[in-house]
Amino acid sequence: MQFILVDGKAWERHRSAFADFIHRIERLIGNPPEVDEWLDNDAVCRRLNISPRTLQTLRDTGKIPFSMVGHKCYYRAGDIADLLNSKAE
Repeated sequence: MQFILVDGKAWERHRSAFADFIHRIERLIGNPPEVDEWLDNDAVCRRLNISPRTLQTLRDTGKIPFSMVGHKCYYRAGDIADLLNSKAE
């Protein structure tokens, strides 16, 4: 095992420089975008309190946007919330 001794002032300078570097990177990158939550058919049916057939009708008529991966449909949670809000109004 190897031990390295560092002067306290040198360590503070190094730590401060590294913290400045991190702050510059954060300013360049900004806040990371929020990641959308994706829901499957079962989750959407439960949230909307509808049957799978009604969900298929909503897909077929274009009232609810979706994406397919393989043979499975997925829906953005934000789109489902928008649909719920439009029902409430």
